[in-house]
Amino acid sequence: MLLRDATTEDWPRIWPFLRGIVTAGETYTWDRDVTEEQARQLWLPPPPARTVVAVDPDGTVLGSAKMLPNQAGPGAHVANASFMVAPAAAGRGVGRALGAHVLDLARAEGYRGMQFNAVVETNTRAVGLWQSLGFEVVGRVPEGFRLPDGRYVDLLVMYQRL
Repeated sequence: MLLRDATTEDWPRIWPFLRGIVTAGETYTWDRDVTEEQARQLWLPPPPARTVVAVDPDGTVLGSAKMLPNQAGPGAHVANASFMVAPAAAGRGVGRALGAHVLDLARAEGYRGMQFNAVVETNTRAVGLWQSLGFEVVGRVPEGFRLPDGRYVDLLVMYQRL
C-alpha cells in the first residue's frame, strides 16, 4: 500500500467508509447524522493540519488519517490525530501503517507528543493498536460516550511522547 497526502480528489473514496463508521456510532464522537460537507470540512482541514490516505495499487483508498495540533497557542506542540480504516480493509495492517506514518510525520514536523482525546474503551482493536505503537492511557472520562444501544462507556485519553 502507498501512504501519501490526501487530495480533494480522494474525498469521494473516503466519504463512503467515513460515513459508515460515523453512522455506526461505536467509535467516533461525531454527530451520527453528519452531512457530507460537514464531514469533508472536519476530515480535510487546512494547514497546519495534514490528512493522509493509504491506497492500494489499484487506487482504492483503504484508510485515512488526519493530524493537527491538539490545542492552539501554547499547546500546539502536541499533535492530535484521527484514523479511519475502510471495513473492507480491516485486518490488513492499514491502521498500523497509518499510525506509524502519522507518528513519523509528527516527529518530522517537530511535535513533542501526540494525544488522542477520545478513544472509546470498547474499541479494543484501536486501544490495543495504539498501545502497541507506544501510547499510554493517561486519563479516562467516565461514561463519556453513549453507544447506539444506550450504554455509556468510558473515553480514554491516550498519549505518546515523541
